[in-house]
Amino acid sequence: MMKAERFQAIVEAYGADPARWPEAERDAALVYAEQAGEAAQAVLAEARALDAGLASHTTPLPDAAAFARALKGAEAALTPARRGRGFRLPSFGLDRVRLASGLMAAACAGVMFGVTLSDRLTADVQADAVLYQATLSGIDDTEVLG
Repeated sequence: MMKAERFQAIVEAYGADPARWPEAERDAALVYAEQAGEAAQAVLAEARALDAGLASHTTPLPDAAAFARALKGAEAALTPARRGRGFRLPSFGLDRVRLASGLMAAACAGVMFGVTLSDRLTADVQADAVLYQATLSGIDDTEVLG
């Protein structure tokens, strides 16, 4: 037996036409609609009014002149992008050799700082490993210590 809340949810979601209702619940919803009487008919009437309003709505097609204007505007917007030479770095008033050498110097400095910092950060971990291995004792430690 279907509950009133579920029937209302189905009708609100799928409309008043039973052909659009989920097949698994269609028969139970139709039985509920017959047995519930005025409550179910009120829900269906409201859904039929909404369905009729949605069915009567039409979207006007744009006229050919509006379509031509939109197409012309889109082509005009794309034209400057076609003429461009692609990605260009800002020159800042420098020639290309100076700009390239500055970028290379910055890249080299970044690599050097990265290598230096990684050695310092891993030194603590290596020291902890050595101290841990030094505290081990026994015959089995030869496998760990080499």
